[in-house]
Amino acid sequence: MMLARHSNQGAIRIRDIAYEEELPEKFLELILLELKNARMVESVRGAKGGYQLRRAPSEIRLSEIIRLIDGPLAPFADAEQLRSLIHRDAQHRALYQVFLDVRDAAAKILESTSLADIANPGPGQKPKGRNHKKKAEISVLPMVAHGSSPRGDK
Repeated sequence: MMLARHSNQGAIRIRDIAYEEELPEKFLELILLELKNARMVESVRGAKGGYQLRRAPSEIRLSEIIRLIDGPLAPFADAEQLRSLIHRDAQHRALYQVFLDVRDAAAKILESTSLADIANPGPGQKPKGRNHKKKAEISVLPMVAHGSSPRGDK
């Protein structure tokens, strides 16, 4: 996300990305290496070195990134496997059809959403990152156990 938000500013150091996105550097290095091998990002050497996108954020679809990092878009299986199961397993056909429909809906959303769409929040949305996060307030509701109120009234 940070590479997309700062795509016009040149290369960004791994340390800065890790800090802003709240990710361990080693984990981020593995992801960036995969993205580099897929030619989505490029590394720049030197004092002003780091990583930058090879294409405009508007040209990179979330589906590309997810398929690269995680494999199939849905946790159920890829589309061909599901279609095969629908034809072979009559007893569970309806269930596999639902899984295929979920997979297709997820794919449609991810294929139509670019990095630019999510990197620059519009009005009413808050940007992600360490500088913009507030700790969530935790509220505890009184619980009623075994018919008694929290104050001990009966």
